[in-house]
Amino acid sequence: MEEKWQNPHRRWNPLRRSWVLVSPHRAQRPWQGQVEQKQVPAAVSYDPECYLCPGNKRAGGAQNPVYEGVFSFVNDYAALLPDAHQDEAAASPLFRAAPARGLCKVLCFHPNHSLTLALMARAEIRAVVDAWTRECEEAGGLPWVEYVQIFENRGAAMGASNPHPHCQVWFTGFLPEEPAAETAAQSEYLARTGRCLLCDYLETERETGERVVFENEHFTALVPWWAVWPFEVLLVSRRHAGALPQFTGAERDGLADALQRLTTRYDNLFETSFPYTMGFHQKPAMEKDYPEWHFHAHFYPPLLRSATVSKFMVGFEMLGMPQRDITPESAAARLRACSEQHF
Repeated sequence: MEEKWQNPHRRWNPLRRSWVLVSPHRAQRPWQGQVEQKQVPAAVSYDPECYLCPGNKRAGGAQNPVYEGVFSFVNDYAALLPDAHQDEAAASPLFRAAPARGLCKVLCFHPNHSLTLALMARAEIRAVVDAWTRECEEAGGLPWVEYVQIFENRGAAMGASNPHPHCQVWFTGFLPEEPAAETAAQSEYLARTGRCLLCDYLETERETGERVVFENEHFTALVPWWAVWPFEVLLVSRRHAGALPQFTGAERDGLADALQRLTTRYDNLFETSFPYTMGFHQKPAMEKDYPEWHFHAHFYPPLLRSATVSKFMVGFEMLGMPQRDITPESAAARLRACSEQHF
């Protein structure tokens, strides 16, 4: 099936309403570029120098409690502040600016410094899912919040400054560019067809099966048709729901199961602590109804062909358009072949 996609071609991303260039023949080129260090999970459960470990002092001076489960706090070096003001009027319409109000939090998954989602028990991941849900519910009580962006940067290759298992939760007083683009695409599709874009897309992917990695009763993990990153995965809820607070207890269990299974397959792919950026996309403004929105997660891992070779967004991708070498079908097949028993 994959053979028909071996020539250079473009693929359409309906969520971003943009194209990606696929160049499968480039996967054969020799690599003489930068080589990353192979990553392994931390060997210690407590690091006295870690500013996220229980009881330790953080970089900003505050001291963590001796927490035993999930722990969240306001980022000591937040990119956004709850009270944002415009500094001065722009001198020209071409110098446009606007206040950026927000609240940035850090959420530690577990007190054990050596863990990752792949190494945590499903019950422990479910506690993290519940914590994410509470953060979204809290945002619903803040009338100025337009969006809740939950994301995890895992590994030095993705710019993570600390290996302790954690993520970030940003409440923004504006709709960020990526979810804004997806809102527009899903809204247009609903208006034009009367149906949900991702419901239709998921149904089609499940019928063909060639890009589906695995699924459980509530979530499907697949390499999207339009994937840019080498082993990019789209994790989609099988029921149409717009945000985390709309999930049942069984669906939260399903999300915890899917996160553990996917991250374990990632680690097994190259036998390394697999780096990635992961984030949930869900409906804006928790207290408002957005019928077009379908909850999903994006996983963007940089590793291209081994644990030591990464893909970089440079050259044509920065100046022209996104481009990938291995086909999504090939990536999905390799992920399907990976064990769900951690190496």
